[in-house]
Amino acid sequence: MQPAFADPPADAARAFRAVMEAMARPGTLRSVASPAPEGLSPAAAAVLLVLADQTTPVWTRAGRDWLIFHTGAPIAATRAEATFAVGRWDDLAPLTDWDAGTPDYPDRSATLIVEVPALDGPGHRLTGPGIETEASLPLPDPQALAANAARYPLGVDLILTCGERLAALPRSTRIDLETL
Repeated sequence: MQPAFADPPADAARAFRAVMEAMARPGTLRSVASPAPEGLSPAAAAVLLVLADQTTPVWTRAGRDWLIFHTGAPIAATRAEATFAVGRWDDLAPLTDWDAGTPDYPDRSATLIVEVPALDGPGHRLTGPGIETEASLPLPDPQALAANAARYPLGVDLILTCGERLAALPRSTRIDLETL
């Protein structure tokens, strides 16, 4: 079995803080890492280690045994029952397949951990809560993500991962469809 954090308390605290800072400041890049099983980036593995537990079903095709061993999280049989999902954009689209919350409980929506090829380079302009003026990220499907944001307060939240880096895209973030 592939190990997880080398120093679990300190590494988990650093990773959790990085995820929370990324969610609070959409479009900013953070570095996190954990040894990861085949099919998961070090950042995606670290996110799962700090967010998933026995009460959060995870939809994934990669690292299932590793995930269960390290977090106790059950594997979601369907997209609709997943609290978290991890994979490439093509594995996770369309966003409407995931739980978007309800008007009474929008916080019960799914969070998607999307493995992307890059987090640098030309991107789409992001504005909204937590962004002072604007931020920029290359996005896998800006139209689908803008449609997700238009559903706010419903919709899904995303954490984009690439290698040891991550950025968050909460559903409250507005997306300009033109690239910067």
